[in-house]
This record gives sequence, C-alpha cells and structure tokens, in this order.
Amino acid sequence: MSLDWPPDFERTPKRDRKRKNDFRVGLTRAFDELVNELDRIGVDDYHFEFDAKERKRDSRPYANANPDDSGFVLRWTMDGDQFALACDRYVRFLSNVRAVGLYLREKRKMEGRPVVSGASEFANARLPSGDEDAIVTERAAHTVLGVDADADPATVKRAYRERVKEAHPDQGGSEAELREVRQAKEVLTDGE
Repeated sequence: MSLDWPPDFERTPKRDRKRKNDFRVGLTRAFDELVNELDRIGVDDYHFEFDAKERKRDSRPYANANPDDSGFVLRWTMDGDQFALACDRYVRFLSNVRAVGLYLREKRKMEGRPVVSGASEFANARLPSGDEDAIVTERAAHTVLGVDADADPATVKRAYRERVKEAHPDQGGSEAELREVRQAKEVLTDGE
C-alpha cells in the first residue's frame, strides 16, 4: 500500500521528526483502540493509509511494520461528511498511528462534554466537499487494486478478481470496500 497524504495537510520534513517512546503499546493494540474509537463516534465507513504491506483480512499493517515513510492517515465518513486525520511527526510508524488514535479519543471525549462551541469537535478534521477548492479524498484506483497506474486491462481484471474476493463482506471485507474495488476497476477499464 502507498500513503496518500491529504493535499492540504503539511508534511513534517524527515529531519524534523522526533522519537516518541512513551506510548507503550504494540501496533495491533494501537489499531484495535483506534477502531474502537471510530465505533464509538459512529462513523459510516473508514480506511487507513500507510506505506507498509497490509494484511488481507483487515487492511491493517502487519504487527512488525516499520515502513520507510512512517506517516499515517485515517479517513472516515460520518453523516455524509468526509474527515481525515494524519500524523508524520514521529520517526516510528507506531508512534504516528498511536498519536492519531489518542487525538481521536480526546476529540470524542470533548464532543461529549456539556460545553457549547461554534462547531463540532471534529469540524477541523472535515475535508472540503467537491464544491470547495481541495478534493482528492479517495485512494487512486490503481492503488485500490494494487497495480501500476498504467497497467493493461488484463492485469487490471486479474487484480480485480483477486481483490474483489478479499473485499467481499462474506470474506471479511465490507460493502464499502467492495464498492471501492468495483469503482476502481471501472475507472481503470473505462467501464468494461
């Protein structure tokens, strides 16, 4: 998988990234807690983006993942709006994932407080709609299918057949994943 960093989010230069060793959890637990937070806020759909090999069963990275690009992006939809959180402040991938999870937890807690503010605590994570300036909130079609951007139709169709099996809800996928895979095939084969 490759990391699709949101276009309006500033990247931290590698030389400015810090070590963070006080989170004291493993990658599996960091992802489990992140998913629990997403369930608690009632998201419609979500996906992770990172530059590491992902497990077929749940699109998470392997527990020992330590990609060259340690950045992490979480995207989700809720009540028709699209949101994203991203972190690349730390050298270790685990630290960036954990930072996003803790941020999400704090925002969820703040949202539940009986304090009135001008907008939802998640307003700063909402991505612009198609009517606004920035777009690019979905993964590229070739990334979804795991093929090169200029892959020939036969390669695309082979990749689609494999990916659709993994994405099917009966095989541990979701309707959203299945829809994404089908759309990617249509884009890359011009609807064939």
